[in-house]
Amino acid sequence: MTPLWCGRPGRASRRPQAGSRGGDTLGDVTLEIIDDWYGSSAIEFTTAWDLQRDYHARRVADQIGDTALFLEHPPVYTAGRRTEPHERPFDGTPVVDVDRGGKITFHGPGQLVGYPITKLPSHVLVVDFVRRVEEAMIRAATDLGVATGRVPGRSGVWLAATAGRAERKVGAIGIRVARGVTMHGFSLNADVDLSSYERFVPCGIADAGVTSLSAELGRDVTVRETAAAIAPHLRELLEWHPYVPGPDLVERDEIGPGPTVPVLGLSR
Repeated sequence: MTPLWCGRPGRASRRPQAGSRGGDTLGDVTLEIIDDWYGSSAIEFTTAWDLQRDYHARRVADQIGDTALFLEHPPVYTAGRRTEPHERPFDGTPVVDVDRGGKITFHGPGQLVGYPITKLPSHVLVVDFVRRVEEAMIRAATDLGVATGRVPGRSGVWLAATAGRAERKVGAIGIRVARGVTMHGFSLNADVDLSSYERFVPCGIADAGVTSLSAELGRDVTVRETAAAIAPHLRELLEWHPYVPGPDLVERDEIGPGPTVPVLGLSR
């Protein structure tokens, strides 16, 4: 498979410090990952949203380098711009409407949430950013022992259909790009309570399932373990070197194609 190319290889550099000027050229700054919000320190979604806005504004102004926030949220449902009324929780559970692409999803304990706040080089397509974040999740899942991939026409990271089981989504992605800088991001289910997905139509896809790394492996996979697995891959892929993406999963004929546009909210 031909490597995907979006920019020249970058140079390794020092870890960026808050308040320092971030680089505009590829490779000037290595992605900094901040992960202070797990377990009992899980951060409310709206608080994290405010934090994202602050980091986003500072990245736009080149006061900091590319940064990713890794965290857990207390239980919350969030709805992107394309969410339909019938896709919301059936029992009237409150939902936070957000300014990202995509539809409705759940965040809660046992799920790694990552918010990369990254300045995209001017010649890099937003879809390449999405694919690179997906690839980081795919590689992390592989390292942990779970084979995953992409389903054509659907965003996120999936397990292939098996006898009696439809495709199962383990990682989701929904982003916004404003003034050339990304916000929102991805979620990867480590040991999340899967019953939380029974109240709504996850990501607007009614003909597939949701799973977790723990459910597939038959052992506890912690959020910290998941974060440690994905961090090096995310750093590498967001340095914009060429890379070879993992293969798409073969979609079953009886499953519809789903949305044909990646989950994006774009304002560059």
